[in-house]
Amino acid sequence: MEAYIHDWLHLLVRLLHVITAVAWIGASFYFVWLDNSLETPPKEKADKGIKGDLWAIHGGGFYEIAKYRNAPATLPKHLHWFKWEAYSTWLTGMALLIVVFYVGAQSYMIDSTKVDLTSWQAIGIGVGSLLLGFGFYEAACRTPLIKHDLAFGLVMLAFLTVMAWALSQVLGDRAAYIHIGAIIGTCMAGNVFNTIMPSQRVMVEAAAKGETPDPYYGNKAKLRSTHNNYATIPVVFIMLSNHFPITYGHEYGWLILAALILTGAWARHFFNLRHHGKTKPMILVSALAAFVVIAWLAKPAEQAAAATTDGPRVTDVQALSIIGDRCTACHSANATDDVFKVAPAGVMFDNLDQIKAMKDRILARSVHTHDMPFLNKTQMTDDERAVLGRWLEQQ
Repeated sequence: MEAYIHDWLHLLVRLLHVITAVAWIGASFYFVWLDNSLETPPKEKADKGIKGDLWAIHGGGFYEIAKYRNAPATLPKHLHWFKWEAYSTWLTGMALLIVVFYVGAQSYMIDSTKVDLTSWQAIGIGVGSLLLGFGFYEAACRTPLIKHDLAFGLVMLAFLTVMAWALSQVLGDRAAYIHIGAIIGTCMAGNVFNTIMPSQRVMVEAAAKGETPDPYYGNKAKLRSTHNNYATIPVVFIMLSNHFPITYGHEYGWLILAALILTGAWARHFFNLRHHGKTKPMILVSALAAFVVIAWLAKPAEQAAAATTDGPRVTDVQALSIIGDRCTACHSANATDDVFKVAPAGVMFDNLDQIKAMKDRILARSVHTHDMPFLNKTQMTDDERAVLGRWLEQQ
């Protein structure tokens, strides 16, 4: 019953996280598009202090949108703030990290073939990485580097790459990836809490007093908002990556992660330029080409693939013995694992027909990427993987 309740809690928290993330990312995309798409206003609007305006139609109605250069002469009674999308996404993300990875640290974070950690040690490394990542980002934002967009972005990418490598040396591959995503998400939420909202409060307070807000605060908030915008595609990729061991399960998974973060931010750059009326399709073409190159470079090595076909023929009995010893603790109608009481994704290996139906996935996840057994909890050996691979190729 405990595992059953945990699964429902996991489902609820993940659903809330996805919904709030969609709301936050949607708001980020919309406001960056809006800011970049504003047109020069007519004189009567410019005389009122309006910097740019835009007309739109949606949901059967017309919208007139205007952005003031500083602030309107009189603040409206109702001023809408956009903050809870960010806070809710971070809070549900942390809840998900705790429910899945920290509560289940023995199953989701610890890979004893790397370092035999205790649950608290693994959790400490995870939490420590979040604090270190957030601290490094905030410190970098307080240096002259913040004035140089490209250089700042490259320094942050280099830092995340080093962090991904370091985490992959001590934690399970999935846990390493998800903590890089959590670092990025924490920095994004921190931008809203520490910089964007305080800056906007200063602007509102000045406007309420009839003063002209200092543009410094608006520019600072906009810069942090732009950082968040470029981080959206990379962080969404990391949210999805747990379903694709071809990324995190690779020997150089940390490098694949860095390459895909760069590719995602580069693709986002196309849309940000396009909002300014600068259409450069080669950015998207090069991003897609980079994605293809990454996929090609990450393919299983030829010698590894050859190892699954070279050697004596493997019998069904040998294959069933390996799968029975290493896989059916989870993937069975009568699962005996201490965490996975129900076969994950409903995949069961109780007979040959079930196994053969999933042979391609078994080959990919147990032989080519070593993603399964999960964190090698049942200690499948390389020799067993080679034998199982030969049998799967023979089917």
